[in-house]
Amino acid sequence: MYNPLYAAQRTFRPSRPGIVDDPHVRKLQLWRTALGLVAWVGLMVTYNSIASAADVEGVASDRLDQSWSSVLVLVCTFPVVVGAFVAAARDGLRRVYLRRTLRPLGSVLAIMGSMGTAALAMAPELAGLRDAVGLPGKIVIGVLCLWSIGFALYGIGLSLVHVFRTADIHEVLPPILAGVLVWEMALLDVITGAYDQVPVGARVVFVLGAPVTVTTLSCWELYRLRRDHGLTLRTALRR
Repeated sequence: MYNPLYAAQRTFRPSRPGIVDDPHVRKLQLWRTALGLVAWVGLMVTYNSIASAADVEGVASDRLDQSWSSVLVLVCTFPVVVGAFVAAARDGLRRVYLRRTLRPLGSVLAIMGSMGTAALAMAPELAGLRDAVGLPGKIVIGVLCLWSIGFALYGIGLSLVHVFRTADIHEVLPPILAGVLVWEMALLDVITGAYDQVPVGARVVFVLGAPVTVTTLSCWELYRLRRDHGLTLRTALRR
């Protein structure tokens, strides 16, 4: 627990006994995330969103905000998709899947709690509370804040890759939930007018590139689960 990065790994990586883990799919997910970041920075530089070194901090902040928005959308989508999955399962499996939701739910609460700790240390509205606890209390809050920032930043990345460890419920859930999430984020970009400084053609390609890529990867992951391990949505629900 002294190491926030190790704690994040234990919190956000699936660890159910007997879980199927396909290393080829995991590598593609990491490459997709890295290439997406490179493409995003390249788009910003090309269209003068980064005109100088002073703009790098703003771009990094925007990327963090976008990742945090993805987590928030995933938090809202999580109970809907998981609830529908559990409800559709045969009676004997519902109790099993409900028990397995405890760890994914715990990871959701952990990421929200870590962000709350950071707010406790930095939010102007809580300045009175920080003054009330005195210097020793401020030191404790500051240490907790630093730990929580490392935990939350690494946790956000792991949460997006492992989709809040929903493989602990069943292996077919992460690709399904990831596909739903990425199309929600694309719709959110369209509604909010993201990348409005980019020409329409390039913006359409960029906004649609992520959901198309993730959907393709999700379909391939489901195909590999069916081909190599006999795992399908139908067998998961015993329909």
